[in-house]
Amino acid sequence: MIRFERVSVRYEGTERPTLSGVDLTVPEGELVLLVGPSGVGKSTLLGTVSGLVPHFTGGLLSGRVTVDGRDTRTHKPRELADLVGTVGQDPLAHFVTDTVEDELAYGMESLGLAPDVMRRRVEETLDLLGLAELRDRPIATLSGGQQQRVAIGSVLTPHPKVLVLDEPTSALDPAAAEEVLAVLQRLVHDLGTTVLMAEHRLERVVQYADQVVLLPAPGAPPVMGPPGGVMQVSPVRPPVVELGLLAGWDPLPLSVRDARRGAGGLRERLAGASVPARTGGAPTSGPTVPASGPGTTPVREVAAERSRPGRLARLLGRGPATPATPSAADPVTRVDGLGVRRGRVEALRRVTLAVAPGETVALMGRNGAGKSTLLGALVGMIEPTAGTVRVGGLAPARTDPRAMVRRVGLVPQEPRDLLYADTVAAECAAADRDAGAAEGTCRALVSELLPGVGDDTHPRDLSEGQRLALALALVLTGRPPLLLLDEPTRGLDYAAKARLVGVLRGLAAEGHAIVLATHDVELAAELAHRVVILADGEVVADGPTGRVVVSSPAFAPQTAKILAPQEWLTVSQVRTALEAGA
Repeated sequence: MIRFERVSVRYEGTERPTLSGVDLTVPEGELVLLVGPSGVGKSTLLGTVSGLVPHFTGGLLSGRVTVDGRDTRTHKPRELADLVGTVGQDPLAHFVTDTVEDELAYGMESLGLAPDVMRRRVEETLDLLGLAELRDRPIATLSGGQQQRVAIGSVLTPHPKVLVLDEPTSALDPAAAEEVLAVLQRLVHDLGTTVLMAEHRLERVVQYADQVVLLPAPGAPPVMGPPGGVMQVSPVRPPVVELGLLAGWDPLPLSVRDARRGAGGLRERLAGASVPARTGGAPTSGPTVPASGPGTTPVREVAAERSRPGRLARLLGRGPATPATPSAADPVTRVDGLGVRRGRVEALRRVTLAVAPGETVALMGRNGAGKSTLLGALVGMIEPTAGTVRVGGLAPARTDPRAMVRRVGLVPQEPRDLLYADTVAAECAAADRDAGAAEGTCRALVSELLPGVGDDTHPRDLSEGQRLALALALVLTGRPPLLLLDEPTRGLDYAAKARLVGVLRGLAAEGHAIVLATHDVELAAELAHRVVILADGEVVADGPTGRVVVSSPAFAPQTAKILAPQEWLTVSQVRTALEAGA
């Protein structure tokens, strides 16, 4: 169905080609997963299938890409619209109408399909993706995950032969991601649709792939084969595969079900080992702080000790930003009975939350549960309609933003929302001015978080992960005691995620309070001291990470599912226990 013949792509101003010598065939009616570290050219390869590369992105394409016999270099994307459906990483860039139902119908209108056919397909897609209740909603009012589902639905309604998907589950909660992947499987198995998908969250998708294409490095030739074989040599692997390699299982498991079948021996080896009380890398002893709210767990553990100030603290020219010992009397932020109404939607109801210095809290819940709204209220972007929000004793929505920048910083779902200048150097200079920091403070942070990026680099030329690192450096320039991150691992591979975890752990050890809204259960297991689950705007669970996620089928990490009822959360915990036992 898709044929790549000696395909290379080089963009203007780059020293080496992004893709080089790609020669492979994607068979009809298969789900093929494209994997590799960030920046190796996965999005570029997908773009050559849809015709976006080079017709819209520019660059020099050599070789030949054909889809069902059509050469994508001689056929522009609009000439491939009946054949190829494409969803990129940014769903907002995909939309051309205002409401959900209109967006689902737009592609079919462009192809001139009959009204009765259009109506039937819209209804089918609304049901398939769980969008029926949102059919009349303005797209601008939807959560990021809901927008992602609408974008996927809009390319499904024309019934293309080929689907090209770039990070299709990145903004989806675990349950919604399973629903989308189930739909894709049905399209592949029942209708013979060919799906080519790039995805960093391999724990969600690798077990569904018929074949895997690995791009090991920029410009390196791809490796294609069965998922198990490619995962053996891949530099990016999901936790289930890492655990299988650690335990020496053969064949290598790709799903939790396969891993549980062979996990009996590993459970016996771990039976006498003690499971850490919580993740995050800091000691677990210390005071307890009550956390109340509907359905919450009343006790949570926080760190009583802090490591020495790390390199980031030295770059910022200070030691710990807050007292070394957290206490209930002086939380960094306190929310009491918070309610937020947005038009007809009650986004938050009776939310009560306190976060201590040095504590990392993961906000989890399905798409539209109110996670981003809560972060918006904490940073002052959203005015509460009920209850109170205090950060450093101030009400964020009623305080001058210039006064809040030193108390709270937000890295949004789309880091480019913070990026306005034409170069990295200009962004850093503006951040220094806004924060009243010494000249060069932000640039030093960028050098630590984003090594190798020059001053004259345009932010739009950075990868998703690099833009996140730049946005984080801009926010940290203000030295806020409270750091908020909204879906911080979108677009990050496992190595980039590990670097982010290291940075955030260091910040927590230095006294920063961190609140992150995430659908990434593996990130929460690795980093969070505490998990707060929201549902329909209310807090339904609040407690130590292990206690909350292990008992949740939706939010448990792969390691916990495999080794249950033992409460191991991460492969690194298991590795440490096995090494200690040896």
